[in-house]
Amino acid sequence: MRPHILVVEDEKHLGVGIKYNLEAENYRVTLVEDGPTALRLIDGAAEPIDLIVLDLMLPGMSGYAVCETIRDSGVTTPVLMLSARTLAEDRTRGFDVGANQYMNKPFELDELLSRVKNLLQMASPHAAPAASRRVRDAVERLDFGHVSANFLTHEVSVDGSVVQMTPKQLKLLRYFAENPDRVISRSELLTEVWEISGNLQTRAVDQTVAQLRKVIELDNTNPIHLLTIRDAGYRFIVHPSSEVDED
Repeated sequence: MRPHILVVEDEKHLGVGIKYNLEAENYRVTLVEDGPTALRLIDGAAEPIDLIVLDLMLPGMSGYAVCETIRDSGVTTPVLMLSARTLAEDRTRGFDVGANQYMNKPFELDELLSRVKNLLQMASPHAAPAASRRVRDAVERLDFGHVSANFLTHEVSVDGSVVQMTPKQLKLLRYFAENPDRVISRSELLTEVWEISGNLQTRAVDQTVAQLRKVIELDNTNPIHLLTIRDAGYRFIVHPSSEVDED
């Protein structure tokens, strides 16, 4: 099936031009002109969206806000951000909200097509080698600290009260539960939990871990169960004793 690309661009002539050239490369393309429409499409897409080409300066809702919203909801679809802004802080902010690549306007068509191709290749779940899959014991239920998780019923309670978790947060917690006490890299989490290439540059893992800590930790600023291991990844400890967060 041909990759499906969502182009979010309010400059009509530019959006139509990008759509035309991407379709000429045999991609399926949907073009919208504002952030809210893009978010509705992403949330309720009848067919998967493989890449988002996102303009920064959109009416009403900026590309920053669009990107941050989809990342906060657990969407890991690659985002190529387009902007006429050339300051370093603009690029930095774009990456901070979850963009994978950032291109300045005006740009060369060949460079745009090359970046699109590379992002699609990196994001393909087939890019992850089968050898990276790890055999592990399935965990159906886990009680730790003040948390009780039932992965069969998709229910998590904290101090006896049921809390709402996104499917991605629950899947991430289950993966940690099935791999306790060992350091797990962000690359492995992207491959095993998000089912995308571990080489993809995204803050989705860090953002979802931060959201998960707010649920499972008594003090998410001083975690005792879900530790960050600097330059290595994360370590989940079911029954902590004297372990110290190494972040």
